[in-house]
Parts: sequence; C-alpha cells; structure tokens
Amino acid sequence: MEWLTNPEIWIAFFTLTALEIVLGIDNIIFISILVSRLPIHQQAKGRIIGLSLAMGTRILLLLSITWIMRLTNDLFEILGQGFSGRDLILFFGGLFLLFKSTVEIWHSVEGEAATEQSAGVKAGFISVILQIAVIDIIFSLDSVITAVGLVQHVPVMIAAIMISILVMMLSASTISAFIEKHPSLKVLALSFLIVVGTLLIAEAFGVHVPKGYIYFAMAFSLGVEALNIKMRTAVKIKQTLSQSKQPQQDSTQNNPPQ
Repeated sequence: MEWLTNPEIWIAFFTLTALEIVLGIDNIIFISILVSRLPIHQQAKGRIIGLSLAMGTRILLLLSITWIMRLTNDLFEILGQGFSGRDLILFFGGLFLLFKSTVEIWHSVEGEAATEQSAGVKAGFISVILQIAVIDIIFSLDSVITAVGLVQHVPVMIAAIMISILVMMLSASTISAFIEKHPSLKVLALSFLIVVGTLLIAEAFGVHVPKGYIYFAMAFSLGVEALNIKMRTAVKIKQTLSQSKQPQQDSTQNNPPQ
C-alpha cells in the first residue's frame, strides 16, 4: 500500500481521470442523442443505465488486461496490412458510428414526420440500451488502452474511471438538455461523431490521426456555433420587442389625442 503515498501515483490518477472525461465526451454526446429518442419519463433512466454500462465495460476490460494486450497482435493480413482484434473492433465500431450518426442527422433534418415513419413515435427502451452497450464497448477500448499505457496499478485505473463516469453522470442531463434546446448543436455533434467514426476506421488500417486536431476543430466549431446561438437569441429578443411595441403604435394612431 506504499504506492498510496507516492505523489507520482496521485498525479497519474488525476491525469488519467481528466483524460477519461475528455475521451468520454464522444460517448456522452452519443448517449444523449440516443436517449433523446426515448419518452421523456425514460430519458434519465436511460442515461444512468447507459453510463453505468460504460463504467462496467471499462472495469471489466481493465480486469482483462492480458486479453486486451493480445488484441494488438495481428490475426491475419490483407495485402500486407495486418489486422488485430482491436483493429476489427475499431473498424466495425467506426462503421456502426457512421451509420447511426448519418441516420440521426437524417431524422434531425427531415423532422418528426420522417422519425415517426421509420421508427415509430419513440424508440424502444431495450433497443436504445442495446445500441448504447455496443457503442460503450467501442469507446471503452481506446479508453482502457490509454489507462493501461499511463498507469501500472489496476486499482488506480478503476478509481479514475469510476470518478470520470460519475462526473459524466452529473453533466449528462445538462448536456442532453442543451443539445435538445439547440437543434443545430445536435447536428454539429452528430457531424463530429461521423468524423470520429471515420477516424476509428482509419486507425483500424493503421493510419493514426492525433486527436488534438479533432478536439481543436470541435472547440472552434462549438465557439462559432455559440456565437450563432447568441446572435439568433438577440434577433428573437429584438423581434419580440418590436412586436410588443407595434400594438401600442397602432392604438396611438387609431386614437389621436383630442
């Protein structure tokens, strides 16, 4: 237990916790969008179950570190390109993310009529949870590999993951409400998930793109969209004020002073 008093362990713990939260942003966005398809009274339950599954998946994978390390060994080759178990998970996970994000964008653009025709008024609870479980496995893999690369003590990894998931649970409802309030943000988030899906497929083929570029692009786009939201809000306030003044002007014109 001497490692508990080691400052390097605590630095690694806080660093890993912060990294897990950052790496979990994509997961939160995807869960928030999927849960929004549920009836309102089931959405909070869906978020909690979804993030609990994310925590459980990460912990189970951490306890199977030896198996995870074997996933990086090539299973077969195609045209000189080796493919490991991790590559296959990233490839099919990227395809799943591309498909789901594209479908969700189509629903957002076409509106409620398209949603009702293709999936009923609301999605089924079990269906949404199963989709969340699949995406949790995909996002958990990179998260766990990052943890294994940074920290050697499994209890520290588990503690960091649990803290990061608890932070996500506290912020998930706020993020979901904000995305639902601003539909343009939902489309923007889904567009980034398409980028993430493309990157997962690229990584499966051995092409690594630093995620810093993606996070910078995401932050820049969110900043621009925040300005757009503020501008639209200002325009709405101006229109409301002008409309409220119009009846007063009309009444003044119809009833001139004697």
